[in-house]
Amino acid sequence: MIDGIQGGSSLARAALEAALSSQRAAAAGIESRVQESLGSGAAPKADFAGSLADSLRAVDSEVRGADELPLAMLRGEIGDFHEVAARIKNAELTFKFALEVRNKLIDAYRETMRMSV
Repeated sequence: MIDGIQGGSSLARAALEAALSSQRAAAAGIESRVQESLGSGAAPKADFAGSLADSLRAVDSEVRGADELPLAMLRGEIGDFHEVAARIKNAELTFKFALEVRNKLIDAYRETMRMSV
């Protein structure tokens, strides 16, 4: 997929490869958690508040980690600018996704409140 990019700049290619590997790792983590919950024989947890809190903590740690990347690069801990750019973009997409989920939850709440009983 990446080889078909027109112009093929190395920066764009590295950013796409980093984003794809990050998404693959996230998907593998989700799949392993689903398999663990189904494999244990117990019913999946119905704790919506706990799942939401865990997700918010993950988004927060992702965004806070991205805030530290430019300083880490200046200190010489990260030598590749491509990695910094890809991780910052990943944090931005994670935050935007969480914001859209929040908006959907608020819309659902408002629709529920408008229902007549």
